[in-house]
Amino acid sequence: MYEVNSNERERAVLVALSRNNKQWETEEHLEELTFLADTAGAEVVDKLIQEKEKIDPAYFIGRGKAEMLSNFVHEQDIDVVIFDDDLSPAQARNLEKLTDRKVLDRSGLILDIFARRAKTKEARTQVELAQLNYLLPRLTRQWTHLSRQVGGIGTRGPGETQLEVDRRMIRNRIDALSRQLQKIKKQREVRRQNREITYKVALVGYTNAGKSTLLNALTNADVFVENRLFATLDATIRRMQNSNQRDILLIDTVGFIRKLPHHLVASFMSTLEEARVADLLLHVVDVSHPQLPEQLAVVNDVLNQLQISDKPILYAFNKIDQLEYKGLVSRLKNRYQPSVFISATKGLFLEDLKKEIENFASENILEMEVQVSLQRPELIPQIYRLAEVLDINYNQSQAEIKLRTSKENKAKIQHLISENNGPGSE
Repeated sequence: MYEVNSNERERAVLVALSRNNKQWETEEHLEELTFLADTAGAEVVDKLIQEKEKIDPAYFIGRGKAEMLSNFVHEQDIDVVIFDDDLSPAQARNLEKLTDRKVLDRSGLILDIFARRAKTKEARTQVELAQLNYLLPRLTRQWTHLSRQVGGIGTRGPGETQLEVDRRMIRNRIDALSRQLQKIKKQREVRRQNREITYKVALVGYTNAGKSTLLNALTNADVFVENRLFATLDATIRRMQNSNQRDILLIDTVGFIRKLPHHLVASFMSTLEEARVADLLLHVVDVSHPQLPEQLAVVNDVLNQLQISDKPILYAFNKIDQLEYKGLVSRLKNRYQPSVFISATKGLFLEDLKKEIENFASENILEMEVQVSLQRPELIPQIYRLAEVLDINYNQSQAEIKLRTSKENKAKIQHLISENNGPGSE
């Protein structure tokens, strides 16, 4: 086994496979992988691209290229080899045996970053669950009954503490974590009941697009911001400062990224539930990024996975102060509607964004009157949870309630009353 001093930056080489003569695309993906590696604490020494139509089942890049890689890592004193695509357990074992170095794929690297960023109990639980699901198929012959542990990138969190456990113990732990997440999900649902009558806006977007910076600017909050991928993992909820005094909650969610493994999306589903219950999705986009179209496509793909792409979407094209080609604004404005072009760090056009959000909220809020039979008094507290009660009058047989609520909750209230229809109710 190899020993790593996790207090120092590890020297890394990045490896990618270029297929279908798309080396330019592979190079773009490696640029992002470089950013990920830097976020995880690695110093990228070099990058290796292998042009090959088919993936080698044993070594991913082929035996010959793998031997060249092995020679390189020994000559350059490399600590870790990071692949841009996911490796099978067999490929990872073969490459580690050949290179005598730690080998990670994109999923393992992202999980390591998640382990460093997780702060709350929910985030830590989700990270541990994802790590163990990732580790489980890789236990055979490689991790079972090791006498020593290692540190550094790819081994933080449960990956560092579970090296000596067997598959059965890990499965038991996975079951326990899954139950914990279900419990957390139920607790979230209870807390959400207190926010039923409040208009909710979920900030979604590619990681490092500036969602947390924008949340701070719109709410005077102090959410952690850093020029790193996945700076925040937890859903952060803050109240927006607005002119009409109507309650509007902004919800910051974990950023998306290309090639985000499906099991990671599944593990963070409870955090992303906040986006699923939002009334409006505020899609924050880094307008200055050279891979803008692809980042837009990645976010839309994840929204489709979450089955929330049909919700109203307002595009906030951020970082216009860094945009060199100003003609892009008019093109994007014509294609993506409705949209606002802002700079969260400079405070540019944030009032325009607030007005757009307030307009969405105003269109979604309406007033109505309902009558509830006094034979079913338990319905009144349920209506209070779903609406802002403006006035309530009682007579001998019913309560007449004037309220303000959302379109969605109006349907819920009407269904609630019709289901429990009694004398004098609607």
